[in-house]
Amino acid sequence: MKIAIINGPNLNLLGKREPGIYGSESFETYFEQLKQLFPQVEFTYYQSNVEGEIINHLHEVGFSVDGILLNAGGYTHTSVAIRDAIAGITSPVIEVHISNVYAREEFRHTSLIAPKCVGSICGLGMKGYELAVRYFM
Repeated sequence: MKIAIINGPNLNLLGKREPGIYGSESFETYFEQLKQLFPQVEFTYYQSNVEGEIINHLHEVGFSVDGILLNAGGYTHTSVAIRDAIAGITSPVIEVHISNVYAREEFRHTSLIAPKCVGSICGLGMKGYELAVRYFM
């Protein structure tokens, strides 16, 4: 099984950025734990702060992996282009958010990408990625 994890803007700062919201662990540290938890899964990880690079990566992996875990960060609420990229690929996508977007600012309550994803997980911290992997198992 092949699963691609794609993280969007500012998620390279996990462990440093607003630890009260996002925790104190870097994604790289968590990614190693995820790989140990699911040794049967071939994971790839990609992070970019640039919308077009995220779209290019979705196009690159979106026809060859069994599932994609996408945390589009702030682009979740603004990017019609990422939504269209998800609609254009064949690999199923799960939207993942570390924080509970519904307990935050109102502009975060609308996801443009959710209607093109098979599901959404939010508010469960890094555990949301694990739960998304389990869906694909």
